[in-house]
Amino acid sequence: MASSKLLHLLLVCYVSLICFASSYDLSETSSPKKVSLGLYYESLCPYCSSFIVNHLTKLFEEDLISIVDLHLSPWGNTKLRSSSDNNNVTAVCQHGAFECLLDTVEACAIDAWPKLSDHFPFILCVEGLVTEHKYDKWETCYEKLNLNSKPVSDCLSSGHGDKLELQYAAETSQLQPPHQYVPWVVVDGQPLYEDYENFISYICKAYKGNKKPAACAKYSSRNFIRSAKVNRFPLVCRKGVDNMWDFLERIKTSLLSYIDVTGLL
Repeated sequence: MASSKLLHLLLVCYVSLICFASSYDLSETSSPKKVSLGLYYESLCPYCSSFIVNHLTKLFEEDLISIVDLHLSPWGNTKLRSSSDNNNVTAVCQHGAFECLLDTVEACAIDAWPKLSDHFPFILCVEGLVTEHKYDKWETCYEKLNLNSKPVSDCLSSGHGDKLELQYAAETSQLQPPHQYVPWVVVDGQPLYEDYENFISYICKAYKGNKKPAACAKYSSRNFIRSAKVNRFPLVCRKGVDNMWDFLERIKTSLLSYIDVTGLL
């Protein structure tokens, strides 16, 4: 009789444990979801290269990358132009032929080295040269980073890079709301518009984990946000020519691109 009561008690406890386990939210003990960060850019827009070199790198310096899922999309304001017979589609880049080349190089780098820790240093190196107006020296980044150039060169020569760029073109065209200029920075699906340089404070605000990186305290402070929102001329490359500054910048970069591509220097 006693053994029967004990068995009954054990059965009740077992059922109770099952009910408790089924109602327990395992997500509370798992790692919080990372914040998605998308950068839609073009390689020769000076504001894109400046953002990558001077701002995006803070993710790695401050260990903020641990809470971020960073996605790079090298297409930007490039347009697709169909031939008269509609059999071929050509990319027309805002800052000329060399921009098309570097956009494709960076797309190939992302494809060849899918891990962010592998392709971002290469893209950072290339964009660093852009800021120094030495982008024609982009191949030196292989040696600087001790990388094998073959995966990227094969991607370029095989035409695979062009296919990758078409994928980025489709991805960029599907943005909602549509992008208006570059750099176009998106945090968890929400564009930051001209406040893109303040992207870290948006990341810290969007992160749902209890333990935020220490850097969030600095970048989310009112004083920092206020200083980051100082009124100034928008640092963006727009889709169309909206003012004389954009027009002159486009002429300059297009001329330099043409000279570099044709080998006149």
